[in-house]
Amino acid sequence: MTGRISRRDALAGIGLAVGSAGCAGRARNIAGREGSSQLVLEIRTTPADEDPNGIRIARALAENLDAVGVDTRVETMNGTDLHRTVLLNHDFDVYVGQYTEVLPFDPDVLYGLIHSKFTAEAGWQNPFGFTDLDVDELLEQQRAAAESDRARIVSDLQESVCEKQPFTVVAFPDALAAARTDRFVGWETGPPISATGLLTMDLVDERDEDDGEPVTLRLATTDGRITENWNPIAAEYRRYGTFMSMLYDRLAIVDDGTTIPWLAREWEWIDPETIEIGLRDSTWHDGEPLTAEDVAFTYEFLRDTSMGGTEMPVPAPQFRGRGSIVESTDVVDDSTVRLIVGGADEAVAERALQVPILPRHVWIDRAETATVGGFEFDTETTEALVTSNEDPVGSGPMRFIESTPGERVVFERNPDHFLVRSGSDGSEDAEADGDTAESTAGTEDGESIPAPYRGKPAFERLEVAIVGSDVSAVQWVADGYADGTVSNLGPDSVPRIGRESDARLVSTQSAAFYYVGYNARRAPLSNPRFRGIVASLVDKSTIVDDAFAGYARPATSPLATSPEWVPGNLRWDDDREEDPVHPFRGEDGSLDAEATREALREIGYRFDESDRLLARDQ
Repeated sequence: MTGRISRRDALAGIGLAVGSAGCAGRARNIAGREGSSQLVLEIRTTPADEDPNGIRIARALAENLDAVGVDTRVETMNGTDLHRTVLLNHDFDVYVGQYTEVLPFDPDVLYGLIHSKFTAEAGWQNPFGFTDLDVDELLEQQRAAAESDRARIVSDLQESVCEKQPFTVVAFPDALAAARTDRFVGWETGPPISATGLLTMDLVDERDEDDGEPVTLRLATTDGRITENWNPIAAEYRRYGTFMSMLYDRLAIVDDGTTIPWLAREWEWIDPETIEIGLRDSTWHDGEPLTAEDVAFTYEFLRDTSMGGTEMPVPAPQFRGRGSIVESTDVVDDSTVRLIVGGADEAVAERALQVPILPRHVWIDRAETATVGGFEFDTETTEALVTSNEDPVGSGPMRFIESTPGERVVFERNPDHFLVRSGSDGSEDAEADGDTAESTAGTEDGESIPAPYRGKPAFERLEVAIVGSDVSAVQWVADGYADGTVSNLGPDSVPRIGRESDARLVSTQSAAFYYVGYNARRAPLSNPRFRGIVASLVDKSTIVDDAFAGYARPATSPLATSPEWVPGNLRWDDDREEDPVHPFRGEDGSLDAEATREALREIGYRFDESDRLLARDQ
């Protein structure tokens, strides 16, 4: 007999959610409400072999929390389980994570990250459960403000967020990679963990072509999720989205800070609330034509993956922030679609163009309520959100070929892609009408594909091998088994790269900041003053020196890689030695525990005779 169970129970029953180890600390805190029990907090993060930076941040914070009387435990789990626990189940106290976008981003990113309208949803949108009406108002204002006013509002927004600390920005790391330059060059033009970085690479050794073998780019990574799941809207399997961006085109991408047409040939504002998109001639990997109906479907699907089939919408846990900019769509013809974006500023609206476009004929059948192992989920989820998306059908420059879970995945170049076509004579858009004066896209001669992308990718096959550690990844490059790494290498790898004559270090700036996230649904983390004190226990300067070996920059604002948006009082310049909002409570890496305990007493917390912080009655 099939019974209805909750999504969380079903996930746990089939091994899709981690166990209840994280509940122990919370149970002790609840028990402490009846007596004088020490406050217990758990910090969750990934293990060192997956990401050495996260565990070092977690341990440094745990040491300082312990010093002031909090019973702190660090629990490690693989990236997929961490994302399921935090993003889907909201079952955590504190966690250390890394933001997913490696290229500098627009301030509207904060809308999806902390707006209270997303508090109950699963996914990257407001995983902290943060609720603040003043912040909500600023988020709404910056989305609709004219360019002349938006900078001021964004400054006020950052100041409020930095004060209330739904999460603590720790540092912006350099994207470190090991690479060979005997076959491919261009590693340094963009982070190798980004799709644009891979697409701008050039081939310098044509021996594969001379031998009749396909030109193959071989990469090594420690993250095996790409060999198991190709669902572009599954939050728990996506880190940077590098390979999903190679499989699924977006209407626009960001190139060197500028939004440029991609799947869109051009776009035009036909009134203050409407963008008209003209699509390139494109096909899906299965040969079906890509039309404006697919674009319209994608935005509706991101809002509700049940397509109206459930009592409450079931939104996708990825891309909700930017997808929510589009209020509705209007299909004009097969190659033209209009996006209605309300009163959104143009820069904000362009973010809405940066979501993966999905084939309607594939995903429409995944709008049903999900069933797993004979159990029917409740209406919280759909097949679209739990499918691994085997044999993915996209329209991107690479298409899926085969995979061995935990070992390797292989892609091949899509010969019908517009980038490939643009390399035939350097002018894929030559026949297009380039006289659309009001278009926001395109160069003077009508071509809208920047030269570095024409005819790309420079490889016919892409093979990604999964290795056990950063050391192994570097060795694969040194031994010639891989052309480069696509993991986020830890700084411990740098000396090893230097010892290998055939590998070199590639270091590029990344916007994927490390942060400490707090579950504001739980006391005492629901108290912004308590979160502020915890933030002051994060010794950012020491962490950058010790954990990152200097290959990072401490920061206060999540927009630090876009300094034009950051007010002077929040910038962490070379002359600044401490956080301007929540400075570390100590000197030279040594915590002043007694001063911190006194700060906690001032906001109403008590300690026992052994200086243990007591869980408060709630």
